Amino acid sequence: MQRMVMRIGAPLACAMTIPCAASAADKPTIDTGDTAWLLVATALVLMMNIPGLALFYAGMVRKKNVLATAVQAFAVAALVTVLWFMVGYTLAFTDGAALNGAIGSLSRAFGAGLQGSVHALAKTVPENVFLMYQATFAVITPAIIAGAFAERMKFSAMMWFMALWLLFVYVPVAHWVWGGGFLGTAGVLDFAGGLVVHLNAGIAGLVCCLVIGRRQGYGSEYMAPHNLVLTLVGTSLLWVGWFGFNAGSALSSGELAGSAMLNTHISAAVAALVWMAVEWASRGKPSVLGILSGAVAGLGTITPAAGYVEPWAAMAIGVVAGLVCYWASVVLKNRLGYDDSLDVFGVHGVGGIVGTILVGVFATRFINDVNKGQPVGLVDGNGGQILTQLYGVVAVGVFCAVATWVLLKIVDALVGLRVGRDEETEGLDTALHGERVQ
Repeated sequence: MQRMVMRIGAPLACAMTIPCAASAADKPTIDTGDTAWLLVATALVLMMNIPGLALFYAGMVRKKNVLATAVQAFAVAALVTVLWFMVGYTLAFTDGAALNGAIGSLSRAFGAGLQGSVHALAKTVPENVFLMYQATFAVITPAIIAGAFAERMKFSAMMWFMALWLLFVYVPVAHWVWGGGFLGTAGVLDFAGGLVVHLNAGIAGLVCCLVIGRRQGYGSEYMAPHNLVLTLVGTSLLWVGWFGFNAGSALSSGELAGSAMLNTHISAAVAALVWMAVEWASRGKPSVLGILSGAVAGLGTITPAAGYVEPWAAMAIGVVAGLVCYWASVVLKNRLGYDDSLDVFGVHGVGGIVGTILVGVFATRFINDVNKGQPVGLVDGNGGQILTQLYGVVAVGVFCAVATWVLLKIVDALVGLRVGRDEETEGLDTALHGERVQ
């Protein structure tokens, strides 16, 4: 009888354990080290916006607009977080096969299905952590745009524009590049946001300042920054936070994150020194704003390349960033006469373009073997990657420019874009918020 029970029971027990084993095999393997690093990186990137970008921008405007400028970053952080959780994340980072990869699905709307799941891009961390990490990118990108129209846009218009721009520009571009869309499928490389963040924000900022127009007295009145100590502190927070931005984009705590962090630090330092040197040679003095702007230019330009290039290439990218972004922010802007208040296009837009193209030059499989043993960039033996990167630049740039112009016209029809002449003269702190810095 005992033998009979064993003969019957053993197969039954085995059959009962097979589904359990299969279920265990299907369960995601969460790496606590990767998860801990991405949690830290998430906090660092959020710090880039609040308080980093808020202080960076607030110090560069006139005293009568400091609160209105700083609060834009804070308000955008709150607004975008809610929209990202509701529909932004799911449209950017889920399968969009039903729409030929143009946009994702609604399968993760309002956080549905997050519990116990991982994303294909970050298989060793919980998906809710990946969602939160990507939320910080979505937060800072539209906040960067605000620097282009500083000191003259209505707060209500800013909120409407940022909401619409997130959903109709940022989300589609993020899907095209990172979420399985056509640019990523075509082989366009963007490690941490040269296209999705910096080019996107820079082009949008340029369109905004062209559509809204120049500030009253631009070119004739004194509009120097009111407190560069704030800008220095903000830049410092941005530099440190950028490690979360770029090294965090490895989505693990391994060697690739270390390469991205090292490259980020090198590029920022080199670009700061190059901008300072050029300004010193051409103007006779090295300004505080110049060296700070150079550092941000280096950070933005290395962003798309941080996880693809060797340290010597990061140094070369820093040199190019300091030279080209200085030219765009000082020479080009003055020649063309547009009022990009805080040089969003000159630093972020131009830096994003240059950095994205230089990925095609310097990317190597010895740092990131994205082509499975095959050459990645020109130095690796694949010059065609430069054309692929140019394709990404043109596609994102044209789409962003057209879509941003349309959204601005819609918002202008709804609530009007610009404050009145008297309000602009008075200052946006008191005119829009009824408060001021003492």
